[in-house]
Amino acid sequence: MARVTVEDCIDKVDNRFELVLLASHRARMISAGSPLTIERDRDKNPVVALREIADETISPEDLKEDYIHSLQKHVDVDEPEPESVPMIGGPAAGGDDSSVEFDRMTEEDLLRGLEGLVPPAETEDEGE
Repeated sequence: MARVTVEDCIDKVDNRFELVLLASHRARMISAGSPLTIERDRDKNPVVALREIADETISPEDLKEDYIHSLQKHVDVDEPEPESVPMIGGPAAGGDDSSVEFDRMTEEDLLRGLEGLVPPAETEDEGE
């Protein structure tokens, strides 16, 4: 009986692999308590799912969307961007950026300064 049902479904879902995925997903939905769209006739859930797809009582596209949604772990939600908060002491707070000066040092000046540093003297406690 299932073979005839699969043959009936091929014109609704072209790819057999996709048909298996959709029918198994629908069978799990039926097992979880989803209402049937056709009479059961003592068939098991996978056969009922295939018959629903073959009779077009349930849309393969809707099944596909529901299947994809069930596999998603994280769903992106478009949320508004947070408003920018002015920095404390920044231009919005009345500060004057022109008074800020930075020291510029070349790499050679930095190396000369590091060479002139003397390590701190060792104490007796550290030497033991």
